[in-house]
Amino acid sequence: MNLTEKIAYIKGLAEGLSLDSSKPEVKVINAIIDLLDDMAYDVKDMEDLYDELSAQVDEMDQDLADVEDELFDDDYDDDYDDLDDDYDDVFDEDEDNPYYEVTCGACGEKINVSEDVLLEGEIECPNCGEVLEFDFSDLFDEDEDLVECDGDCSACEDVCDEPKE
Repeated sequence: MNLTEKIAYIKGLAEGLSLDSSKPEVKVINAIIDLLDDMAYDVKDMEDLYDELSAQVDEMDQDLADVEDELFDDDYDDDYDDLDDDYDDVFDEDEDNPYYEVTCGACGEKINVSEDVLLEGEIECPNCGEVLEFDFSDLFDEDEDLVECDGDCSACEDVCDEPKE
């Protein structure tokens, strides 16, 4: 039994009681039944509209799938696999060049930067365009050789693994 049928049943029960329609209590009950009847028809209309809208969305989804099939045929999948393999090869070859996470002081964006880029001294933040500068001059001597750390220097205190005494 749906909502409209249930409201019709309740309306029939109320009429079967032969209540005096001049009494205020009966007027309230009749008004509630009329309201429920109107609400049931509104719900039925919304269900019908929902079903129609759902059918349209399903149809659009199928149309979109057809367009995707036309645009991105099997060749696309093969190209993507090739690109993925190339991407893996780049990082496999760069095992000697590790990546570091740097946070932009201006916007807070976290950026993965290779060691080579860090040693160049600067990079532009891809998010805000701020130039991030890296100064490692205290870590190298005049011949540009890495200075051995004795664990008691101020030049590398943020990155040094040596314990401070």
